[in-house]
Amino acid sequence: MDRLFLDANVLFSATYREEAPLRRLWRLIRVELVTSGYALVEAERHLDAEQRGRLAELVQEVEIVPDVPSADFPPGVALRDKDVPILAAAIAARATHLITGDRRDFGALYGEGLGGVLILPPRDHLVSLPGKEA
Repeated sequence: MDRLFLDANVLFSATYREEAPLRRLWRLIRVELVTSGYALVEAERHLDAEQRGRLAELVQEVEIVPDVPSADFPPGVALRDKDVPILAAAIAARATHLITGDRRDFGALYGEGLGGVLILPPRDHLVSLPGKEA
């Protein structure tokens, strides 16, 4: 079973519009959705009240894992300070994938596995799963 850690930008995009394409992630079968409190706060910061309501509904189906110190981050990987807690939490949560649309900071790592976590943009993950939606 895949365990998908959702970055703040994925949560934001899934709730920005009621019919957002990224809501497909919530319809996948044999998949666990995971995020952290840090990612959740980052997503909420940029949403209006109606969008925060949609986010609250979606996260009922998402496991929210504790934030972890950046000391759990693999050495030798250059990320901005704001992104370190995302990857560190994904690794600590034993996610199989980090799903992020953050090309600026994670784009160079797309397709790579760090600490057992494969980093992918949402589209690449969704394209690889035809027929796996409920």
